Amino acid sequence: MDILNTINKDNLPKHLAIIMDGNGRWAKQKGMLRAFGHENGTKAVRTTVETCAKLGIENLTLYAFSTENWNRPKLEVDTLMKLLINSLKNELKTLTENNIKLNTIGNFEKLPASAQKELSQVISKTKDNNRMTLTLALSYGSREEIVSAVKSISTKVKNNIISTDAIDESIINQHLYTQNLPDVDLLIRTSGEHRISNFLLWQIAYAELYFTEVLWPDFREKDLYEAIISYQKRERRFGKTSEQIK
Repeated sequence: MDILNTINKDNLPKHLAIIMDGNGRWAKQKGMLRAFGHENGTKAVRTTVETCAKLGIENLTLYAFSTENWNRPKLEVDTLMKLLINSLKNELKTLTENNIKLNTIGNFEKLPASAQKELSQVISKTKDNNRMTLTLALSYGSREEIVSAVKSISTKVKNNIISTDAIDESIINQHLYTQNLPDVDLLIRTSGEHRISNFLLWQIAYAELYFTEVLWPDFREKDLYEAIISYQKRERRFGKTSEQIK
């Protein structure tokens, strides 16, 4: 049986997030530099984005570059930034043809000026697309995001714009980078690691977690389908009992 036919199109995650891990190890296994792994990882990105759009997933967030990644060797960081710029230039056509809107979260100002410019242009050119929102987490760290939200809310309390009694989950959501996105339903991490690595800590409170041994450059449609099928077999109770949700 075709694995695609076993997916229930009425029970897809509204927001899928992926920690794309294993580029470096993939390259090392082949006796190549880490940059080779990152380059091949972009092929998995294209496949995943197109497959999600085809399935009907409304929101896809990819962990592309973390705040901690700035600590990697300069050559690797420079390579990743060049790859980002080239990918944005090359994939604009794909985004447009698939009616996909590009979004970004993270500390945008830390990115090189050339990357900021390219990102801004693609975001502007795809802003009216509405089939799917693709969010790139760039220079992103969840703790930094939460600290930023706390500072912003504190300033508003200090200036009597918000009262402390009014602070609830919705207020916090409004001050996060992801304010226009729903909570994550399914989080996938590749490469066999079982960590969250400072990614969307607030937003994955009730997400289903799926870990696969597949290294990111080898991640294909079949691997994505398997993750979604696993998600659909789970009972999401959100603190309630099985009897209550039935």
